[in-house]
Amino acid sequence: MSNRYVPLELGRQIAERARQCCEYCRTRECYSADAFTIDHILPRSLGGQTVAENLALSCHGCNQYKSTRIFALDPVTDATVVLFNPREHEWAAHFAWNDDFTLLIGLTPIGRATVSALRLNRPGLANLRRALYTIGEHP
Repeated sequence: MSNRYVPLELGRQIAERARQCCEYCRTRECYSADAFTIDHILPRSLGGQTVAENLALSCHGCNQYKSTRIFALDPVTDATVVLFNPREHEWAAHFAWNDDFTLLIGLTPIGRATVSALRLNRPGLANLRRALYTIGEHP
């Protein structure tokens, strides 16, 4: 886990709070090929502070796709909605797994917009989920 703007101890606290899982796609850090990062939920460029309440543990892919966005389009309604915020929203209220636990399903406009914007079902993640489910390590 690395982030040049987050003090090391704060980063450790964020990772521990998240139980070493990406707070968006729920990938476990120990199975990621890339180091996890600390995401500023409200980006620094938009005034977000480097405090625990504004930070989330994120895999590299989710962090890259989220970037500085806080809004995205719901693909069902075409309405602009806020992206999932791990400090304000309950994950299970916005997301569910499909039958074989390889794909995330957005249950709400926030969930659907986040699945789409962060590409939470990118092929590499779906393949990793399939393999981990087979050996009993997912979800």
